[in-house]
Amino acid sequence: MEIQRVALLGAGAVGAYFIWGLSEKMGDHFCVIASDERKERLERDGIVINGKKYSLHVKEPEAAKGVDLLLVSCKQDALQGILEDIRNIVDEHTIVISLLNGVSSEEIIGKVIGMEHMLYAVMRIASVREGNRITFSEEHTAGVYIGEKGTREPTERVLAVEQLLKSAGLDCHVMEDIVLDMWIKYASNISQNLPQAILGVGFNANKDSKNVYAIAERLWKEVANVAHAKGIPLTERFVLFRGVKADARFSTLQDLDAGRHTEIEMFAGEMIRMGKEYGIDVPYCEYTYYLIRALEEKNDGKFDY
Repeated sequence: MEIQRVALLGAGAVGAYFIWGLSEKMGDHFCVIASDERKERLERDGIVINGKKYSLHVKEPEAAKGVDLLLVSCKQDALQGILEDIRNIVDEHTIVISLLNGVSSEEIIGKVIGMEHMLYAVMRIASVREGNRITFSEEHTAGVYIGEKGTREPTERVLAVEQLLKSAGLDCHVMEDIVLDMWIKYASNISQNLPQAILGVGFNANKDSKNVYAIAERLWKEVANVAHAKGIPLTERFVLFRGVKADARFSTLQDLDAGRHTEIEMFAGEMIRMGKEYGIDVPYCEYTYYLIRALEEKNDGKFDY
Protein backbone atom coordinates (compact mmCIF):
# COMPACT_ATOMS: atom_id res chain seq x y z
CA MET A 1 0.00 0.00 0.00
CA GLU A 2 1.36 3.41 -1.00
CA ILE A 3 -0.08 6.83 -0.22
CA GLN A 4 0.33 9.05 -3.26
CA ARG A 5 -2.15 11.91 -2.76
CA VAL A 6 -2.75 13.82 0.47
CA ALA A 7 -5.15 16.64 1.36
CA LEU A 8 -5.13 18.88 4.44
CA LEU A 9 -8.21 20.54 5.92
CA GLY A 10 -7.02 23.27 8.27
CA ALA A 11 -3.84 25.23 7.57
CA GLY A 12 -3.33 26.50 11.10
CA ALA A 13 -0.92 25.86 13.95
CA VAL A 14 -1.13 22.06 13.59
CA GLY A 15 -1.68 21.84 9.84
CA ALA A 16 1.45 23.93 9.27
CA TYR A 17 3.59 21.02 10.47
CA PHE A 18 2.36 18.90 7.57
CA ILE A 19 2.67 21.73 5.06
CA TRP A 20 6.27 22.14 6.25
CA GLY A 21 7.00 18.45 5.69
CA LEU A 22 4.83 17.37 2.77
CA SER A 23 4.49 20.30 0.38
CA GLU A 24 7.96 20.12 -1.14
CA LYS A 25 8.17 16.33 -1.06
CA MET A 26 4.78 15.74 -2.74
CA GLY A 27 4.38 18.86 -4.90
CA ASP A 28 0.93 19.04 -6.49
CA HIS A 29 0.05 15.67 -4.97
CA PHE A 30 -0.35 17.51 -1.65
CA CYS A 31 -3.12 20.11 -1.39
CA VAL A 32 -4.82 22.33 1.14
CA ILE A 33 -8.63 22.35 1.08
CA ALA A 34 -10.42 25.71 1.09
CA SER A 35 -13.27 27.51 -0.62
CA ASP A 36 -14.32 31.04 -1.52
CA GLU A 37 -12.53 33.90 0.25
CA ARG A 38 -10.33 31.60 2.30
CA LYS A 39 -9.15 29.85 -0.86
CA GLU A 40 -8.30 33.18 -2.48
CA ARG A 41 -6.44 34.35 0.61
CA LEU A 42 -4.38 31.16 0.97
CA GLU A 43 -3.50 31.21 -2.74
CA ARG A 44 -2.52 34.87 -2.54
CA ASP A 45 -0.71 34.99 0.82
CA GLY A 46 0.44 31.43 1.34
CA ILE A 47 1.66 30.63 4.84
CA VAL A 48 4.89 31.51 6.62
CA ILE A 49 6.35 28.67 8.69
CA ASN A 50 9.43 29.29 10.83
CA GLY A 51 10.21 32.36 8.73
CA LYS A 52 9.86 30.67 5.32
CA LYS A 53 6.96 31.42 3.00
CA TYR A 54 5.17 28.42 1.48
CA SER A 55 3.01 28.80 -1.60
CA LEU A 56 0.02 26.50 -1.28
CA HIS A 57 -1.69 24.22 -3.78
CA VAL A 58 -5.31 24.93 -2.81
CA LYS A 59 -8.32 22.92 -3.97
CA GLU A 60 -12.06 23.01 -3.46
CA PRO A 61 -13.30 19.91 -1.58
CA GLU A 62 -14.90 18.33 -4.66
CA ALA A 63 -11.65 18.69 -6.63
CA ALA A 64 -9.77 16.65 -4.02
CA LYS A 65 -12.17 13.71 -4.03
CA GLY A 66 -10.45 10.36 -3.80
CA VAL A 67 -7.19 11.36 -2.13
CA ASP A 68 -5.44 8.52 -0.35
CA LEU A 69 -5.09 10.41 2.93
CA LEU A 70 -7.08 13.30 4.38
CA LEU A 71 -5.63 15.15 7.38
CA VAL A 72 -8.18 17.15 9.40
CA SER A 73 -6.62 19.85 11.57
CA CYS A 74 -9.27 22.51 12.09
CA LYS A 75 -10.41 23.84 15.46
CA GLN A 76 -13.11 21.84 17.24
CA ASP A 77 -15.70 24.61 16.85
CA ALA A 78 -15.22 24.49 13.06
CA LEU A 79 -15.66 20.73 12.74
CA GLN A 80 -19.43 20.66 12.23
CA GLY A 81 -19.08 23.21 9.43
CA ILE A 82 -16.64 21.07 7.41
CA LEU A 83 -18.29 17.65 7.73
CA GLU A 84 -19.89 18.03 4.31
CA ASP A 85 -16.48 18.95 2.85
CA ILE A 86 -15.04 15.77 4.37
CA ARG A 87 -17.88 13.75 2.86
CA ASN A 88 -17.17 15.26 -0.56
CA ILE A 89 -13.45 14.44 -0.38
CA VAL A 90 -13.62 10.85 0.87
CA ASP A 91 -14.17 7.84 -1.36
CA GLU A 92 -14.08 4.15 -0.52
CA HIS A 93 -10.29 3.93 -0.04
CA THR A 94 -9.53 7.27 1.66
CA ILE A 95 -7.86 7.17 5.08
CA VAL A 96 -8.90 10.02 7.39
CA ILE A 97 -6.80 11.20 10.34
CA SER A 98 -8.23 13.75 12.77
CA LEU A 99 -5.53 15.85 14.43
CA LEU A 100 -7.96 17.69 16.69
CA ASN A 101 -7.56 17.83 20.43
CA GLY A 102 -9.98 15.88 22.59
CA VAL A 103 -11.41 12.38 22.39
CA SER A 104 -14.56 12.75 20.29
CA SER A 105 -13.69 14.04 16.80
CA GLU A 106 -13.09 10.59 15.28
CA GLU A 107 -16.62 9.48 16.15
CA ILE A 108 -18.11 12.77 14.94
CA ILE A 109 -16.41 12.42 11.54
CA GLY A 110 -16.96 8.66 11.41
CA LYS A 111 -20.73 9.06 11.75
CA VAL A 112 -20.69 10.96 8.46
CA ILE A 113 -18.26 8.89 6.38
CA GLY A 114 -18.07 5.55 8.21
CA MET A 115 -15.70 4.60 11.03
CA GLU A 116 -13.79 2.27 8.70
CA HIS A 117 -12.10 5.36 7.21
CA MET A 118 -10.81 6.66 10.56
CA LEU A 119 -7.22 6.13 11.65
CA TYR A 120 -6.72 7.39 15.20
CA ALA A 121 -4.00 9.89 16.03
CA VAL A 122 -2.58 12.24 18.63
CA MET A 123 -0.65 15.37 17.66
CA ARG A 124 2.04 16.79 19.94
CA ILE A 125 3.38 20.15 18.85
CA ALA A 126 3.94 23.46 20.62
CA SER A 127 3.36 25.99 17.85
CA VAL A 128 2.48 29.68 17.85
CA ARG A 129 0.14 31.25 15.30
CA GLU A 130 0.03 34.95 14.47
CA GLY A 131 -2.10 35.57 11.40
CA ASN A 132 -0.62 33.47 8.60
CA ARG A 133 2.68 33.06 10.41
CA ILE A 134 3.32 29.82 12.30
CA THR A 135 6.36 29.13 14.46
CA PHE A 136 7.32 25.85 16.08
CA SER A 137 10.50 24.31 17.43
CA GLU A 138 11.70 21.28 15.48
CA GLU A 139 13.67 20.23 18.55
CA HIS A 140 10.65 20.33 20.87
CA THR A 141 8.08 18.84 18.47
CA ALA A 142 7.23 15.21 19.22
CA GLY A 143 5.07 14.89 16.09
CA VAL A 144 2.12 12.63 15.37
CA TYR A 145 1.24 9.35 17.08
CA ILE A 146 -0.97 6.94 15.13
CA GLY A 147 -2.66 3.58 15.62
CA GLU A 148 -5.75 1.48 15.05
CA LYS A 149 -8.49 1.44 17.64
CA GLY A 150 -8.96 -2.03 19.05
CA THR A 151 -5.77 -3.67 17.84
CA ARG A 152 -2.19 -3.44 19.06
CA GLU A 153 -0.60 -4.61 15.82
CA PRO A 154 0.17 -2.03 13.11
CA THR A 155 -1.98 -2.56 10.04
CA GLU A 156 -0.96 -2.04 6.43
CA ARG A 157 -2.41 1.46 6.36
CA VAL A 158 -0.71 2.44 9.63
CA LEU A 159 2.64 1.40 8.19
CA ALA A 160 1.90 3.25 4.93
CA VAL A 161 1.15 6.49 6.78
CA GLU A 162 4.25 6.05 8.95
CA GLN A 163 6.43 5.49 5.87
CA LEU A 164 5.09 8.58 4.11
CA LEU A 165 5.46 10.93 7.06
CA LYS A 166 8.92 9.73 8.04
CA SER A 167 10.11 9.99 4.44
CA ALA A 168 9.05 13.66 4.58
CA GLY A 169 11.09 14.31 7.71
CA LEU A 170 8.06 14.36 10.00
CA ASP A 171 8.10 12.59 13.36
CA CYS A 172 5.60 9.72 13.35
CA HIS A 173 5.18 7.11 16.08
CA VAL A 174 3.08 3.93 15.87
CA MET A 175 1.25 3.21 19.13
CA GLU A 176 -0.08 -0.08 20.49
CA ASP A 177 -2.93 1.62 22.39
CA ILE A 178 -3.73 4.85 20.60
CA VAL A 179 -6.98 5.44 22.51
CA LEU A 180 -5.12 5.45 25.84
CA ASP A 181 -2.58 7.84 24.33
CA MET A 182 -5.43 10.15 23.26
CA TRP A 183 -6.74 10.20 26.83
CA ILE A 184 -3.28 10.91 28.22
CA LYS A 185 -3.06 13.99 26.00
CA TYR A 186 -6.65 14.93 26.85
CA ALA A 187 -5.89 14.76 30.58
CA SER A 188 -2.67 16.71 30.01
CA ASN A 189 -4.46 19.47 28.14
CA ILE A 190 -7.20 19.81 30.74
CA SER A 191 -4.80 19.76 33.67
CA GLN A 192 -2.07 22.02 32.22
CA ASN A 193 -3.48 23.91 29.23
CA LEU A 194 -6.56 25.27 31.04
CA PRO A 195 -5.14 26.54 34.37
CA GLN A 196 -2.34 28.22 32.43
CA ALA A 197 -4.92 30.03 30.29
CA ILE A 198 -6.70 31.37 33.37
CA LEU A 199 -3.46 32.53 35.00
CA GLY A 200 -1.81 33.85 31.82
CA VAL A 201 1.56 32.27 32.65
CA GLY A 202 4.14 30.02 31.01
CA PHE A 203 4.32 26.23 31.37
CA ASN A 204 6.81 26.18 34.24
CA ALA A 205 4.19 27.54 36.62
CA ASN A 206 3.19 23.89 36.95
CA LYS A 207 6.65 23.16 38.35
CA ASP A 208 7.34 26.38 40.23
CA SER A 209 4.05 26.74 42.14
CA LYS A 210 2.60 24.14 44.48
CA ASN A 211 -0.74 25.92 44.06
CA VAL A 212 -0.80 25.54 40.25
CA TYR A 213 0.40 21.96 40.62
CA ALA A 214 -2.42 21.17 43.07
CA ILE A 215 -5.07 22.46 40.65
CA ALA A 216 -3.56 20.52 37.75
CA GLU A 217 -3.39 17.35 39.84
CA ARG A 218 -7.07 17.56 40.75
CA LEU A 219 -8.14 18.21 37.16
CA TRP A 220 -6.16 15.16 36.03
CA LYS A 221 -7.86 13.03 38.69
CA GLU A 222 -11.30 14.02 37.41
CA VAL A 223 -10.36 12.98 33.86
CA ALA A 224 -8.96 9.69 35.17
CA ASN A 225 -12.21 8.96 37.03
CA VAL A 226 -14.25 9.40 33.83
CA ALA A 227 -11.73 7.41 31.78
CA HIS A 228 -11.97 4.48 34.21
CA ALA A 229 -15.77 4.55 33.92
CA LYS A 230 -15.32 4.17 30.15
CA GLY A 231 -12.91 1.26 30.62
CA ILE A 232 -9.77 3.24 29.72
CA PRO A 233 -6.82 2.56 32.08
CA LEU A 234 -5.57 6.14 32.42
CA THR A 235 -3.12 6.44 35.29
CA GLU A 236 -4.40 8.35 38.31
CA ARG A 237 -0.93 9.82 38.80
CA PHE A 238 -0.64 13.35 37.42
CA VAL A 239 1.94 13.50 34.62
CA LEU A 240 3.46 16.78 33.45
CA PHE A 241 4.06 17.46 29.77
CA ARG A 242 7.66 16.59 28.90
CA GLY A 243 10.20 18.57 26.91
CA VAL A 244 8.23 21.83 27.05
CA LYS A 245 9.95 25.21 27.21
CA ALA A 246 9.49 27.11 30.48
CA ASP A 247 7.67 30.02 28.84
CA ALA A 248 5.49 27.93 26.49
CA ARG A 249 1.92 29.18 26.11
CA PHE A 250 -0.50 26.47 25.00
CA SER A 251 -3.43 26.77 22.60
CA THR A 252 -6.10 28.01 25.02
CA LEU A 253 -3.92 30.84 26.31
CA GLN A 254 -2.87 31.70 22.75
CA ASP A 255 -6.54 31.98 21.80
CA LEU A 256 -7.30 34.25 24.74
CA ASP A 257 -4.20 36.36 24.06
CA ALA A 258 -5.41 36.85 20.47
CA GLY A 259 -9.00 37.60 21.48
CA ARG A 260 -10.27 34.37 19.92
CA HIS A 261 -12.79 31.98 21.41
CA THR A 262 -11.20 28.82 22.79
CA GLU A 263 -11.81 25.07 22.53
CA ILE A 264 -13.15 24.95 26.10
CA GLU A 265 -16.27 23.05 25.00
CA MET A 266 -14.12 20.20 23.71
CA PHE A 267 -11.97 20.22 26.87
CA ALA A 268 -13.88 20.95 30.08
CA GLY A 269 -17.30 21.09 28.41
CA GLU A 270 -16.93 17.53 27.16
CA MET A 271 -15.75 16.43 30.61
CA ILE A 272 -18.86 17.94 32.22
CA ARG A 273 -21.10 16.06 29.76
CA MET A 274 -19.28 12.77 30.28
CA GLY A 275 -19.31 13.25 34.05
CA LYS A 276 -23.10 13.61 33.99
CA GLU A 277 -23.40 10.54 31.76
CA TYR A 278 -21.48 8.37 34.24
CA GLY A 279 -22.66 10.05 37.45
CA ILE A 280 -19.18 11.39 38.28
CA ASP A 281 -18.69 14.81 39.86
CA VAL A 282 -16.10 17.00 38.09
CA PRO A 283 -16.15 20.25 40.12
CA TYR A 284 -12.68 21.44 39.09
CA CYS A 285 -13.58 21.00 35.41
CA GLU A 286 -16.86 22.85 35.93
CA TYR A 287 -15.14 25.78 37.68
CA THR A 288 -12.46 25.92 34.98
CA TYR A 289 -15.12 25.81 32.24
CA TYR A 290 -17.01 28.80 33.59
CA LEU A 291 -13.87 30.84 34.25
CA ILE A 292 -12.62 30.45 30.68
CA ARG A 293 -16.08 31.19 29.30
CA ALA A 294 -16.02 34.39 31.37
CA LEU A 295 -12.59 35.29 29.99
CA GLU A 296 -14.01 34.88 26.47
CA GLU A 297 -16.83 37.25 27.43
CA LYS A 298 -14.24 39.70 28.74
CA ASN A 299 -12.39 39.55 25.39
CA ASP A 300 -15.72 40.12 23.62
CA GLY A 301 -16.15 43.39 25.53
CA LYS A 302 -19.04 42.24 27.68
CA PHE A 303 -17.55 43.86 30.78
CA ASP A 304 -16.49 47.14 29.16
CA TYR A 305 -18.71 49.18 31.48
